[in-house]
Amino acid sequence: MVSCMSERRPYKRVLLKLSGEALKGSQDFGIDYGFVASLADEIAGVVADTKVELAIVIGGGNFMRGAKQKDIDQAVADYMGMLTTMVNAMALQAVFEKHGLPTRVLSALQIQEVAETYIRRRAIRHLEKGRVVIFACGTGNPFFTTDTAAALRGAEIDADVILKATNVEGVYSADPHKDPTAKFYETVTFTETLTADLRVMDATAISLCRENKIPIIVFDLHKKGNILRVISGEKVGTFVGGDSHAT
Repeated sequence: MVSCMSERRPYKRVLLKLSGEALKGSQDFGIDYGFVASLADEIAGVVADTKVELAIVIGGGNFMRGAKQKDIDQAVADYMGMLTTMVNAMALQAVFEKHGLPTRVLSALQIQEVAETYIRRRAIRHLEKGRVVIFACGTGNPFFTTDTAAALRGAEIDADVILKATNVEGVYSADPHKDPTAKFYETVTFTETLTADLRVMDATAISLCRENKIPIIVFDLHKKGNILRVISGEKVGTFVGGDSHAT
């Protein structure tokens, strides 16, 4: 695997991609509010220490995944999945604000009673005012994942980096929980990620990041302090970016 130059530096505006599964914590289903409170406390400290402008895209896999619903049309299942991300976004907002983080939920679908409808300029203005912005309902279209939504919103808000939170240290050649010989990559290019099918994000998301030159850092969300370390520019996890040429 050819490595790439990884620019590690303090970041000013970041987009954090959280899976829905992360919110269930130690539970089998739903939302572990103890975990969300711990996450809110950590993020509040990071924002206070670094003054970073933070946006979040949240998935909905702790409730359902559209692609796995075989008895209904995929488009309908995908819309159902989008609505589950709104449930997660509302939960995050409620807990974050209890921890002193001013937060806004912007939805790709119009659900005006509980969230602002997504407008790019509005999102950027919230970030500039120091508010955490949570993007809900994916891209607002079926057949696209929340990973693709993260890449799209990251490009739209001119994010310095996309942080992909996972339950492992970073990118491996195989699932390290199943294969003890799996190789860890400190750096990898977008092209290598696609060619080797490393499953950092789906192919559409990786291509969007490559086209817009937005690096991705994949890191372990469950290691205390990792969010601060990544945003501060420390070498944590795997840096995904650059072209496919050796350096």
